[in-house]
Amino acid sequence: MLAQEDWTMRWTVMAAMVAVAGCAATPKEQAAAAARAAVAQESLDQALAGLTPDKPVTCLPNFQNRQLKAYGQTLVYTVSRNLKYRTDTSGGCEGVARGDILVTRSPQGRLCSGDIAQTVDQASRFPTGSCAMGDFVPYRGR
Repeated sequence: MLAQEDWTMRWTVMAAMVAVAGCAATPKEQAAAAARAAVAQESLDQALAGLTPDKPVTCLPNFQNRQLKAYGQTLVYTVSRNLKYRTDTSGGCEGVARGDILVTRSPQGRLCSGDIAQTVDQASRFPTGSCAMGDFVPYRGR
């Protein structure tokens, strides 16, 4: 007969294994995620078409008017028709694509690589995600 401690240990291990198995994505979920990623990549390619990438910068210059769009884990700041900045985030800010607000707090007064951004639902004002900014790659028109 198993001692109480052995039984508890086996039960804990079994419960942990079931929990981990429940987190695994099904093939259908994996296919849907791959399809979403492909659509996001295609949209990103279209948004940057005709522009040439330049050397990455650590911080974005301060701009009064910049438009933000999300393509999966990538954010694109549009300054003008001939200047856009792309940053690949750590993931978690994909809600911007569905209309969530991106909230940033930067001690330098400008957005820099490594800064943490938070997404907030427009209607409820509840946080929906967060991500770390990557380097900013300027894309310039010819």
